[in-house]
Amino acid sequence: MTPKRIQFFIALVFFILGGWAAFFPQHVIDTTFLPEYREGGRILPFAVACFGAQALLSGLFAAFSRFSSLTFLVYGIALLPFFGFNYYFTFHDPVFTSIGLLDAVGNVIMLALCYVGWKKCKAAETGADL
Repeated sequence: MTPKRIQFFIALVFFILGGWAAFFPQHVIDTTFLPEYREGGRILPFAVACFGAQALLSGLFAAFSRFSSLTFLVYGIALLPFFGFNYYFTFHDPVFTSIGLLDAVGNVIMLALCYVGWKKCKAAETGADL
């Protein structure tokens, strides 16, 4: 798998989850938030849709930028705090349902892709063959 294809798979995670949030914010709220957090007036669907739009934008950057080994490495490191966020708001101080862990699944997929992309780019940059 080429680094460019890996980038597209990273982007795909953003497009799927971000598109869901951007175009179906109430569905995201109803399935991923605990009942006591589903009431927020008009601001909650708006905020979720904005979150989705930001994810779609991130997907565009992931799809159309040129990643180096450093980009994959930094991207992977930047994902790590999100695992703490997912854990905290699912298990410690619950806001999300178990369906909300789809975000964590997406992060695991992207982290694995970052590792593979880093290895592929590193090999190409050093002239090694994988």
